[in-house]
Amino acid sequence: MNMATSLNPNTTTAMTISTKQVPAKISISPPVELAAPDISAYKTGNTGIDYITTFDSGSPGPHVMINAVTHGNEICGVIALDRLFKINVRPTHGKLSLSFANVEAYLRFDPASPNTTRYIDEDFNRVWDVATLEGSRESIELVRARKMRPVIDQVDLLLDIHSMHDPHGPVMISGPLDKGIAFAKRVALPTHIVADAGHANGTRMRDYGGFGDRNSHKNALLVECGQHWERAAEHIAWQTVWRFLSHCGVVDHDLANSQIDPAPLPAPQVIRVTEAVVANNIDFVFVRHAHGLAVIKQKGDLIGYDGGKPVLAPYDNCVLIMPTMVHVKPGLTVVRFGRIEE
Repeated sequence: MNMATSLNPNTTTAMTISTKQVPAKISISPPVELAAPDISAYKTGNTGIDYITTFDSGSPGPHVMINAVTHGNEICGVIALDRLFKINVRPTHGKLSLSFANVEAYLRFDPASPNTTRYIDEDFNRVWDVATLEGSRESIELVRARKMRPVIDQVDLLLDIHSMHDPHGPVMISGPLDKGIAFAKRVALPTHIVADAGHANGTRMRDYGGFGDRNSHKNALLVECGQHWERAAEHIAWQTVWRFLSHCGVVDHDLANSQIDPAPLPAPQVIRVTEAVVANNIDFVFVRHAHGLAVIKQKGDLIGYDGGKPVLAPYDNCVLIMPTMVHVKPGLTVVRFGRIEE
């Protein structure tokens, strides 16, 4: 029997678990515990771009954006923005933009078939490079990104709210730069910070333009709040939003403190992604309990099988980041390996 540890999503304490060398394939979608809000009231906004509203304090400060529903079936961010609108949150300094991104996909969300509306034509979070945005290719997602781009170009600090298909502790995606990691540490929730360089098949919004430029004052974070439709994801989204707004200094201090859970948090822990594992076969399977944030203790320990070929840990204390256990197909990134940084 091989042994692994798992990072508790709420602490930095490792828990020992068993990883018997038995392939495990998950085919049942998690239950939908969250209700997708009606966002029709936010369509017109005040920016000339549907579903984006900007509030200007009239006082100096950064332009801050909170963006939700980059993927159409990730609804915890929509719930958070809906609540911000309903309690009439306004900036005391700078500007605050509230944005719903891939609305076309979101409006088709069906809790009876929740996996079918991640996007319509292509992944909205892989089109954010200048060549693609200014190219000739067309898709529903590209049309929307091009409409949003003038506002995104004005944003200084971005929080992009996401969730994950498979059960997984919440993580903050900081990008590879020191400025992003430092930003994530200051927001401090989630406490696990994943430093990565993005995806080979396209650029994320959080890496677009100045967000991904080490010499720019702009900065961005992408929060993965947990499994798409679990109740806990709604809580993580709300807490992260308020910690982000508080750190950016654009809202009333007392209001922010009234929303932030006062319970102490463990120190942030950075996990640096070293490589992505891409499936070569449709029958890629993980060993049992190889879930997100699991730590494979020893180099060479079994992680899974790709068409019968063993997939082994490349180094000691290898962290599994966002393993994908359903809808696996050749060419899909099924897991990323990460090192815990001191």
